[in-house]
Amino acid sequence: MRIKIDPVTRIEGHLSVSLEVEDGKVAAAYCAGTMFRGFELILRGRDPLDATQITQRICGVCPVSHGIAASLALEEALGAQPSENGRLLRNLILGANYIQSHILHFYHLSALDFVDITAVAAYTGRDPLLVAVRDWVKAQLTRKVINPAAPFLPRYDGDYIKDPDINIGAIHHYLQALQMRSLAHEMLAIFGGKAPHVAALVAGGVTATATVDKIEAYRSRLSELRTFIDEAYIPDVVAVAKAYPQYAALGRGPSTLLSYGVFPQDSQGSSKLLVPGVYADGQVQPLDASRISQDTGHSWFSSASGAHPTNGRTDPAPAKADAYSWVKAPRYDGAVVEVGPLARVVVTHLSGANPSLSALLTGALTELSLPLDAVFSVLGRHLARALECKLVAEACDSWLEALQPGQPSVSPAYVIPQSANGAGLMEAPRGALGHWVSIANQVIEHYECVVPTTWNCSPRDDRGQPGAIEQALVGVPVADKENPLEAMRVVRSFDPCLACAVH
Repeated sequence: MRIKIDPVTRIEGHLSVSLEVEDGKVAAAYCAGTMFRGFELILRGRDPLDATQITQRICGVCPVSHGIAASLALEEALGAQPSENGRLLRNLILGANYIQSHILHFYHLSALDFVDITAVAAYTGRDPLLVAVRDWVKAQLTRKVINPAAPFLPRYDGDYIKDPDINIGAIHHYLQALQMRSLAHEMLAIFGGKAPHVAALVAGGVTATATVDKIEAYRSRLSELRTFIDEAYIPDVVAVAKAYPQYAALGRGPSTLLSYGVFPQDSQGSSKLLVPGVYADGQVQPLDASRISQDTGHSWFSSASGAHPTNGRTDPAPAKADAYSWVKAPRYDGAVVEVGPLARVVVTHLSGANPSLSALLTGALTELSLPLDAVFSVLGRHLARALECKLVAEACDSWLEALQPGQPSVSPAYVIPQSANGAGLMEAPRGALGHWVSIANQVIEHYECVVPTTWNCSPRDDRGQPGAIEQALVGVPVADKENPLEAMRVVRSFDPCLACAVH
């Protein structure tokens, strides 16, 4: 039996998932990015400094990551380096984006796969937001046809949380999370100028300056967010984990993880809050970016397969035989890898690089009576995001303390060379993000982006290896072909962003 979900909702961009189901379980899966955009082609011939702004338009959820990756690539090419304030401000801008993205993912994209929104119909309290949602849901439930463009309903039929208190509490937090995301965007705009698509990011640092007023404005919003993360976000993730223990064994994926590392702790970037590395064969290995390649055998591109991003090309071929996706198939040393919060948390924890993170992870797994191996799952991805969100929010406080008001936040002037190459490797909220640039005659000759969902949502490579999400779906039970809720819980646990993946 074949099931096709097109489009997959509550994600960013256009994703189609096809499932081959045998004996009530997924036997094979195919993920397809269904739209072509061509940002690499747009960048050709442009002034190199345009890249920090143009690449941010790849995504409205994580534009900061693209802006910083472009800045890092240009800095390597130009020989520039941000000042200490520039480093701290970048971390604060990116940290605010991480916080809003993780809160968005759990509450507004994934929680409704577990929380029973219809439970709010029995709400008898006086909270005006909950009352408004209650009345809207009750009205929808009494109609014969529900508006398909409306929020919450319709939805897949399936096993949702039964406890009314957990449901009402989670719905309340869903509504609070809208305000929390707004606060995080405000924090970002304090130093970034605006959100999304930050104006202040440039090669060499940040054009904004640190002032006492800005620092305190950021800090006051951060305090509210830290309370929400501690008192709502993490407890809700734990509650879902306890209600659905079976998802600690579903959606495993390739079990090979890759992290570029993120949030530099010094101006040279030699130390990072979340460290680079590759988890393979049960241990963490050093990252070697030269081992990255991209296959295109099953992608709608005529570009050569197996090329490193430095030499990769984006040549669309929509009529190509045997292709089924606009996403390329990146591989590390020929292997399929998963990227994202799970990869960052596991690599950092097993490296022993951040005792605070290790303590958070160990404490959460102890509370859930789960071994470390259980994090390779749907629940593990949600837990890793929540714990990382807390870690980043705490780090933002320390970066604020380290800012020096009035000191320069951008490096001295630089000259664009006639020719140069650069790579910007960092971590977006969804995972490993790399930008590669080649400059010739002082303009961009070649640009290549390999983004988190390119890794996670890749199609099969030239050797027939399924991508990370395609692997994670195999073995997942599908109780009802008309309501493949179980499979969608797996897909959404990766927080796919197809707008990024197809760029």
